[in-house]
Amino acid sequence: MFAGLTVAILAGGHSSRMGTDKAFVRLTDRPLIEEILAQAAGLGDETFIVTNKPSEFVYLGVPLFGDVLPEKGALGGLYSALHWATHRHVLCIACDMPFLVRPLLDHLIGLSPEAEAVVPRLAGEPEPFRAVYERAACLAPVRTALDANRLRVRELLDQVRVRYVDEAEIERFDPQRLSFTNLNTPGDLAQARRKAAQP
Repeated sequence: MFAGLTVAILAGGHSSRMGTDKAFVRLTDRPLIEEILAQAAGLGDETFIVTNKPSEFVYLGVPLFGDVLPEKGALGGLYSALHWATHRHVLCIACDMPFLVRPLLDHLIGLSPEAEAVVPRLAGEPEPFRAVYERAACLAPVRTALDANRLRVRELLDQVRVRYVDEAEIERFDPQRLSFTNLNTPGDLAQARRKAAQP
């Protein structure tokens, strides 16, 4: 366990391309949100879910928080995670990215004292929902961007000290890049199920 770390699982989004709430699709024999909670167990001092449908998640027995500023997209979800966190560093995990590769997460968390955000990057594009943020440094820039209706996560990354983790470094800890598997469509889900079934 990493002291001073909040793990925030973002379960917002409209799941329009999936056709059903992505948090409750089944990768194996249980809903995806349960898989992610199990994989994240023991990572930080606190774990919570950001959702605007708390009644659907209450059975999980973990703290639930809604969006502080609804309908502000992914950046709004990130802001909510930072707002509700009680620890200095916040690991943000999207609930539609089903594989938590612990060696990579451990590496990202270990780098967090070096910067105000530690963000993986593939082909030059940041992966903001497998990333660690310093709460105090990031809250104000995110709020400023949201108040101006600038909703790209880049609006934050351009304002803080970022330690990017690029492909060669990622592949030392996650050679298959499983961490960045994203479930948007039924086809993505089928492919992820095949990955999960591999020994």
